[in-house]
Amino acid sequence: MALKERLGTVVSDKMDKTVVVAVENRFPHPIYQKTVSRTTRYKAHDAGNTCRIGDRVRITETRPISRSKRWTVAEVLSHSPKAQEVST
Repeated sequence: MALKERLGTVVSDKMDKTVVVAVENRFPHPIYQKTVSRTTRYKAHDAGNTCRIGDRVRITETRPISRSKRWTVAEVLSHSPKAQEVST
């Protein structure tokens, strides 16, 4: 079975070694055909505490790490401009 991957934005980094990633899913409404967007929030494991709010990340499915964590941050695609200002 292939591992699932999602692209999303970090919306919270307040927990230790955990980030909350919002993944937006867009699809046409079955009857009205208007584009509907739904946001799902995943808790993902961030071992190095490298992610900051606003970062674009790729998360992959993994074994259960805790009660609510079943995803891990595979890579940071782009850092948010706010995170770069704070670090410098």
